[in-house]
Amino acid sequence: MRIQIVDPPAYTPPYDRALCSALARAGVDVTLVTGPFAHGAVPPAEGYDVDEAFYGRSSGLKQGRRLARGLEHLVDMRRYRRRTAERADVVHFQWLSLPRLDRRLLPAGRPLVQTPHGLLRAEAWGAERPYARLLQGMDALVALSEYGAEVLRERAGVEAERVHVIPHGPLDYLTRLPDEAPLPPDLAAVEGPVVLFFGLVRPYKDVPLLLEAFRGIEGAELWIVGRPMGVDLSELTEAAGRCRSTVRLVPRFVPDSEIPALFRRADLVVLPHRDAEQSGVLFTALAFAKPVLMSDAGGFPEVAALGAGRSFPVGDAGALAEGMSELLADSAKREELAAAAARAAAGPYSWETIAAQHVDLYESLLSR
Repeated sequence: MRIQIVDPPAYTPPYDRALCSALARAGVDVTLVTGPFAHGAVPPAEGYDVDEAFYGRSSGLKQGRRLARGLEHLVDMRRYRRRTAERADVVHFQWLSLPRLDRRLLPAGRPLVQTPHGLLRAEAWGAERPYARLLQGMDALVALSEYGAEVLRERAGVEAERVHVIPHGPLDYLTRLPDEAPLPPDLAAVEGPVVLFFGLVRPYKDVPLLLEAFRGIEGAELWIVGRPMGVDLSELTEAAGRCRSTVRLVPRFVPDSEIPALFRRADLVVLPHRDAEQSGVLFTALAFAKPVLMSDAGGFPEVAALGAGRSFPVGDAGALAEGMSELLADSAKREELAAAAARAAAGPYSWETIAAQHVDLYESLLSR
């Protein structure tokens, strides 16, 4: 069985490559068809091929990149449909960034699958009609949560029998990097408990709520690590200054080599999101067996239901503050959550389980 995992803009290389590796271990002939990742190193290809068939020219541009990328996407998708896709039994898209065009450029003659990462949040549903039409053109859709499956059925109008729930897996490759970097000296010198917010700082992740909740916390530090996108850094800095305890802002993209030290040092990982289908940061925390305090947005409650984290009501700063205070004061409760996180990562969220579910899906499509 020849499977192509297709992510033209290389938006989710950790997930793409973890899935490809898991499928290869399951005996599948896998090729990752993608573009260059401009922000740093990516996980090595373990047992599968990589074909960088997209954005070979525009990825290096500093000016006019968006327009050039759109034009190159059209050319590359046409080339992919005519040549590369013919070598696959099943094509599984992870991202398609131009839905109005892409639905007319999909390859024919083989089953098509898509996992709509990050695009099932209510905030992200800006191009609802063309995106829904693109999704409706797939033979099967993979939702990373039951919440995501409901969105696909109710909002995108996809028939229930074409929606399959296969969860996100732990990004455990980060736990065994050969070139793991130490913490920067200023962070390494911190002695007390650390609360970690990690990842791109976007409006829907509600960092202002986190800072409001942390305002009265004492005896701990809050680290907000990630590149701001669509938020005012000066407002976050001002809010951080009103907190009783230290808040450290690291407003930049963090390469893989620096991630393990941050998660190993964290005593508690927080996800105050207003909306989410699922989160790679959450599944990084599970990989490192860290206690997680998360909002009850989107698919997060499905993880909390396994005991692999604790949830609080979306937008409730008081409940978030109470949860942080309680968990920071009780190491036994943190250890209980950490143990449940490890069990979830090794059980229902293991890549072996996820690969088997994907193989079952691909075989069912081919049998038709």
